[in-house]
Amino acid sequence: MNIATNAFPTEELQRRNAAHHVQPFSANNALGKKGARVITGAEGVFITDTEGNQLLDGMAGLWCVNIGYGRKELADVAARQMAELPYYNTFFQTTHIPVIELSERLARIAPGDLNHVFYGSSGSEANDTNIRIVRQYWALKDKPNKKIIISRRNAYHGSTMGGGSLGGMTAMHSQGGLPIPDIHHIEHPDWWSFGGDMTPEDFGKATAQKLEAAIHFYGEDRIAAFIAEPVQGAGGVIVPPSTYWPEIQRICDAHEILLIADEVICGFGRTGNWFGSQTLDIRPDIMTIAKGMSSGYQPIAGSIISDEVADVLGRDEFNHGYTYASHPVAAAVANENVRILEEEGIVDKVRDTTAPYLKEKWEQLVDHPLVGEAKVIGLMGSLALTPHKETRAPFKAEAGTVGLICRDHCFSSNLVMRAVWDRMVISPPLIISESEIDLLIERAVAALDKTLADVKAQGLL
Repeated sequence: MNIATNAFPTEELQRRNAAHHVQPFSANNALGKKGARVITGAEGVFITDTEGNQLLDGMAGLWCVNIGYGRKELADVAARQMAELPYYNTFFQTTHIPVIELSERLARIAPGDLNHVFYGSSGSEANDTNIRIVRQYWALKDKPNKKIIISRRNAYHGSTMGGGSLGGMTAMHSQGGLPIPDIHHIEHPDWWSFGGDMTPEDFGKATAQKLEAAIHFYGEDRIAAFIAEPVQGAGGVIVPPSTYWPEIQRICDAHEILLIADEVICGFGRTGNWFGSQTLDIRPDIMTIAKGMSSGYQPIAGSIISDEVADVLGRDEFNHGYTYASHPVAAAVANENVRILEEEGIVDKVRDTTAPYLKEKWEQLVDHPLVGEAKVIGLMGSLALTPHKETRAPFKAEAGTVGLICRDHCFSSNLVMRAVWDRMVISPPLIISESEIDLLIERAVAALDKTLADVKAQGLL
């Protein structure tokens, strides 16, 4: 592996970073005192910091570096496009070749009749767009009262005013006046945390039926759409029971409600198919895409909409857009990224080889004394930590305390594994090999062992 050269001491870079950089989802005063980890390079599934540590990136950046780090082809495409057409907008009845080619490719790989793409630069922007799309869609169908969008608690759909409102995370809603009006939330299908004595199958169906109850409460004539991730990612890689999505689909079909599948994390091979909707047999009217579309090499996102939604939306001018939407460099890079995923058979390899291998190894972690549940779908997985597997009891500490202890031990073991409360989650690059999966598991076990020792010493069991 190539280790990026760095002429500055880590402490100096940390000081300069703290002086001027406000970092997301951080208590910046405390982070400034601690010092941020400074990343200098990356290749394959590994990232390198200023201290020379090579960490296996079990999170693919932020759920996004699907083809791995260091793919020169994407840099070459970006350079060529910058030299030819570095920027132009698509506002004023203009377009350009990169976005034409990308749109054709996305329409080909998307399921069903999802054949039309409205672009943005992030999943947050795309979900803001979805709010505008569904409300304009119903207004053009002479049903302007259909404005309410139903989402789920513990969902993540971005951090803008619209995306943060669609999400159901209380910590986000406690800041900035969220949620905006006409966004409502129902329970999410986390059997481990909320299933009680119900079987997963009974719990999945009962949780889905919370949507029908909400429809009856607010009135079908007011409900515009339901939005959900096929698998909740930032919420803890919550893989729904098998009964959940068929019941959600039935309810949406029965009540004339648009179904939005947020594929920002699940899309572009993560679950072993191009989209999580295919893995879980969902038929969305709109799909939110981002992250894996460019493997994070360029900021780009989109809303893929069905033929029928596109036809209705096209009846009038859609007064919405972003300066960098359809950016030619981002579109060119995304197109090359999807080409690589296709032509190198990366999605097929995930489905047929590495996902089954990870499943076998990951599910064995349930034998660890701290692990109560080990769930995995495709190349994303979670570990529910508990002091008592049978009762699914919490630790004798504030929720999330043990997760953060484990996260820190992951870093010290040269593994990036994220903590979501007392769940540990992974989402490695799709190009991870079987030997690298073995290394991931080895380092995860080392972190779990160190966490167990700490938890025992602190009396948290």
